[in-house]
Amino acid sequence: METFVNKVAESGIITLDLTAYVPGADTIMGFDLKPFLFREMILREKDYREALKQHDWTVYQDKQVHIFCSVDAIIPMWANMLAAVNLNGIARSVFYGSREAFESHLTLRKLEHSIDVAEYADKRVVIKGCADVAAPAEAYVAISALLQPVVKSLMYGEPCSTVPVFKKKS
Repeated sequence: METFVNKVAESGIITLDLTAYVPGADTIMGFDLKPFLFREMILREKDYREALKQHDWTVYQDKQVHIFCSVDAIIPMWANMLAAVNLNGIARSVFYGSREAFESHLTLRKLEHSIDVAEYADKRVVIKGCADVAAPAEAYVAISALLQPVVKSLMYGEPCSTVPVFKKKS
């Protein structure tokens, strides 16, 4: 009787799934400045300050909040600062920019603070390529920079079908 050998399991390859570092969609909320604009074009300081006082900030409790404006308007920087001040102490974190930029920022921060590069020293590592949740491209670049100095080899894809990215010269 022929014995089947799982060569992938025996290869010692470590698979790293970057989606584990992507924040959950339910933890991120946006704070859109559009509703605070006069005719969706102009921010009036007095009206804005009053509207911020009346705003229900509790909806942002323990959320990751990004401040943005969904219409093309010139927003003075102090308006973003006022929103941030109101969110401080309620939201888990506050960011200015698009949701995609914020997700990338959070992913990179978690990746850089969670990865123990020593764990991957002289190992063969595959950065998982297919997943239900997409990791931002910045995460793939960051993990390459973090691991290249220590790994034996770095690959992209799945253990059974990889694309070589880096191999340490002996």
